[in-house]
Amino acid sequence: MASRAGTVALPQDLVDITALLDAYYDVTPDLGDPAQRVAFGTSGHRGSSLKASFNEGHILAITQAIVEYRAGQGITGPLFLAKDTHGLSEPAQNSALEVLAANGVNVLIDARHGYTPTPALSHAILKYNNEAGPGQPQADGIVVTPSHNPPADGGFKYNPPHGGPADTDATGWIANRANELLENGLPGVKRIPLNDALKADGTGKFDFLSSYVDDLPSVLDLDAIRTAGVRIGADPMGGASVDYWGEIGERHQLDLTVVNPTVDPQWAFMTLDWDEKIRMDCSSPSAMASLIKRMSDSASAGTGTFDVATGNDADADRHGIVTPDGGLMNPNHYLAVAIDYLYRNRTGWNPESVVGKTLVSSSIIDRVAAGLGRKLVEVPVGFKWFVPGLLSGEGAFGGEESAGASFNKRDGSVWTTDKDGILLALLASEITAVTGKSPSQLYKGLTDQFGAPVYARIDAAATREQKAALGKLSSSDVTATTLAGEEITAKLTEAPGNGASIGGLKVVTENAWFAARPSGTEDVYKIYAESFKGADHLKQVQEEAKALVDGVIS
Repeated sequence: MASRAGTVALPQDLVDITALLDAYYDVTPDLGDPAQRVAFGTSGHRGSSLKASFNEGHILAITQAIVEYRAGQGITGPLFLAKDTHGLSEPAQNSALEVLAANGVNVLIDARHGYTPTPALSHAILKYNNEAGPGQPQADGIVVTPSHNPPADGGFKYNPPHGGPADTDATGWIANRANELLENGLPGVKRIPLNDALKADGTGKFDFLSSYVDDLPSVLDLDAIRTAGVRIGADPMGGASVDYWGEIGERHQLDLTVVNPTVDPQWAFMTLDWDEKIRMDCSSPSAMASLIKRMSDSASAGTGTFDVATGNDADADRHGIVTPDGGLMNPNHYLAVAIDYLYRNRTGWNPESVVGKTLVSSSIIDRVAAGLGRKLVEVPVGFKWFVPGLLSGEGAFGGEESAGASFNKRDGSVWTTDKDGILLALLASEITAVTGKSPSQLYKGLTDQFGAPVYARIDAAATREQKAALGKLSSSDVTATTLAGEEITAKLTEAPGNGASIGGLKVVTENAWFAARPSGTEDVYKIYAESFKGADHLKQVQEEAKALVDGVIS
């Protein structure tokens, strides 16, 4: 049977919202099952109430653990609390507020009772702490979101006072304490009814939207976009950016159309992803099929509806860029263009600021950075690694291959320390306005200069024991000296930019590389690979990579 990827979801694809919400309140997790315990990945605790991995008990316990963690860290400022459009996000936010208010925490929720993108939460934390000044009580935040995950999922992420994702020391402590509370039946959790929590003296309102949207001229050249008349099509994809895009167009007088303002917890309007699941992945051609078709049809008809079209995932921390000449850009390609443009045009940045990327991002970024005369800092997967550089201005840009990035204000000061899909989407319009070329045209220029890489990711089956072995590899475990006909120049189990463990292996040659990492949620490991010698060479790299990894973990 032909794949339905890229086609509009059918009724049988939709989650039962009533069953999802009932399970949130009625199901008690079995902590004897590792899949039902609290576990923080690179972007918080995620799961589904239907699988007993994201239920009221989880959220009550995690929130109480965060209360205790912030008290232990001396964090006494307000806690910003935000949610996205997933069906489980509002009940989880309500549960969190009941615990926070009972513990006397000063909580700030959205003044419009709306949805809040992750970057708007990060921006709010940083703005508050900057205005408070050194030595004053510092703010932190919680955003309830599973990002681009399917509609049945929920997510819960803690951002400490630096505004970005919490590090493993924090999340490890919070997860351990939450599981301890769950194991004991939640006796240590303080809680009051929702109505009382909403009326509590410590519960206040904050206008996330105005704080973020009104500050955009400090980080982007919106005057150039307006003057050039760049026509923008912005698709919130049913996510938290839905009200933001309309306000951005209106407040900054941009030629901007919100392509689809629909918010639906079932996401019935979505086209199915590669695996025929509903997933709000704005870097996926299948999930973005509707916007891609709209751009393609208008280009073919000569109407040129948009000069740039963009998509965001449910919490708007990721970006998808669609151009009339190139369709949906590969995230790696756009990151290379963004880096080249920003480091040439942001004269207010530290002239010594480095380029930050994750080690599974394309090596064309390495070549672009070298062409700019900038140092490249390569870190493990996870945006938390970019936080120190963004805060100090020493790393004015940080990006990862999964379409997540952020960069500093025009004066070099910090904007967000979490991924910002709205920012990167608007940057595509600035690039078009200033250069007179689309980002895809500019990428072609980069490949003419640096070569054209071919990049792919595949999954390979692995047992839990094999995944654990992969995570503990050392470079000496790899005895091979060549990869796909080229001499191996590096065998990495630690990121060269900061010496942190990558939880896997990366092998590099002059014209290719692969990286293998265990999945945190499935019995597979992921092989990222790239070659500057074409698709056939990439296939050879992938085959030898799988054989090499299987040989050392079996």
